[in-house]
Amino acid sequence: MSFTLLPAVDVADGQAVRLVQGAAGTETSYGDPLEAALTWQRAGAEWVHLVDLDAAFGRGSNRELLAEVTAKLDVQVELSGGIRDDASLEAALATGCARVNLGTAALENPEWADRVVAEYGDRVAVGLDVRITEQGHRLAARGWTKDGGDLWEVLARLDAAGCRRYVVTDVSKDGTLQGPNTELLREVCSRTDSPVIASGGVSSVDDLVALSQLAPAGLEGSIVGKALYAQNFTLEDALAAVR
Repeated sequence: MSFTLLPAVDVADGQAVRLVQGAAGTETSYGDPLEAALTWQRAGAEWVHLVDLDAAFGRGSNRELLAEVTAKLDVQVELSGGIRDDASLEAALATGCARVNLGTAALENPEWADRVVAEYGDRVAVGLDVRITEQGHRLAARGWTKDGGDLWEVLARLDAAGCRRYVVTDVSKDGTLQGPNTELLREVCSRTDSPVIASGGVSSVDDLVALSQLAPAGLEGSIVGKALYAQNFTLEDALAAVR
């Protein structure tokens, strides 16, 4: 089973940025989003994970810019951030992206999300952003500012609706370069037959190799963000290591 790397381009106020633990106000800017995405394309990426953070936080939109970036790339794009109704879904799909990633809407508007995952199949993934607390595995919604319910209950509901792919993030790890939560990923993979993509915490090529070893369990790939921007390793080296 192959293992796919999806370098991330998170966009806020027209700039490529990275956050720490998904918190608004922790942005570090990395310049032009198109140039960032083209850098990953030139390095051999087959996918780019493109996120509208302003839409995710409900403070605006970079919709036109993200459509422009998607149109200028030759690789497949997974588009995320603020896709919460038919209009925003149709606008996202109209960019020509390969798939969209639903977040908050899958938690706050379950009837709509269940219909969408059934209708669009492989073109829709659902992001499950997880906080592990004393109360158990809780989901984070609204740019990680609100509780979105129990992970396992939501996963069972989405599976029943026919969700074809999940993007799983341990919120405490995201943007921290502290290593991914392989235990969480392994458990999610054991509870669904749909492929899972890891997100958050990757700090080294070794982390990616460890994740790629979960491919037989159903882990299809990993989003890589801050570690690439911090130049902990090159995308070329990472791709070679997981091939």
